[in-house]
Amino acid sequence: MSALLLLFTCLLLGVLVARFAKPPAGIVHGVNWWVINVALPALVLALVPKVKVDAQLWFPVAAMWVTFFGAWLLFAVLGKLLHWSRERIGALTLVCGLGNTAFMGYPMMEALHGKQGLALAVVADQLGCFPLLSSAGVAVASIYAGRSPQAGVIARRILTFPSFLALLLAVIVGALGGWPPLLDDVFTPIGATLTPLALFSVGLQFKFHLGERQLPAVLLGLGWKLLLAPLVAVLLGEAAGVGGLTLTVGVLQAGMAPMISAAILADEYKLEPSLANTLLGAGIVLSLITIPLGNLLLGG
Repeated sequence: MSALLLLFTCLLLGVLVARFAKPPAGIVHGVNWWVINVALPALVLALVPKVKVDAQLWFPVAAMWVTFFGAWLLFAVLGKLLHWSRERIGALTLVCGLGNTAFMGYPMMEALHGKQGLALAVVADQLGCFPLLSSAGVAVASIYAGRSPQAGVIARRILTFPSFLALLLAVIVGALGGWPPLLDDVFTPIGATLTPLALFSVGLQFKFHLGERQLPAVLLGLGWKLLLAPLVAVLLGEAAGVGGLTLTVGVLQAGMAPMISAAILADEYKLEPSLANTLLGAGIVLSLITIPLGNLLLGG
């Protein structure tokens, strides 16, 4: 309970600071820089060498891919039936196909399932959502914005991302037996800064503005992201014989709130930014209810 209280407190602090405290310009960029380039790699280095590799570890990754490509298929079909613009289809695919598996997923999985759940959340994010954002996400944004995706740019984004490089190093270290205790005691507290700062950053960026004729798209988008995607993940996991904490974390990460970076990408490519930001804000609030509820339903 105290861990969940920390999440709500940090998120609320971000909202209140943005609304009343007049924070300095660039604070969001500064906080995000630390989280992405320092805290996240440190957390990966601390946790991944301790992950026990088993036959079910593919599931949290597969759940992320099913969520993204399921969203693309669903919104492409709905777009034709409902006569949506290409920009709306692209925005829904990005924002409701990619989950906030790091900034919100890490803190929530740690709060609900401790370090073991957090380690599985890292696997889902670093091998699932992050490569998807950098490859298929950029491709979708380019296609629906009328541009041509560039393979070189995509490859460079993946191969130079700090936490991805940390992941490769952590896998090697894990195979060799793990870090010496001295280094582990350095990485762990630095990685621990991710939870409060990530949620504080989410609060600072929180926006909600429902534009005209956006309600059906918002309901359908969040219906997929928060309800149908985790349901599909449950069916996939049970059909494949996946169980226990691996199933729970994979399903909850599939149903995590929309990804902040996906909304930024939609804005960068001019894919109905107002809709993307509304999906992001509403999804964050609703996921604070749906994720704990889903955890209870899964027996967490």
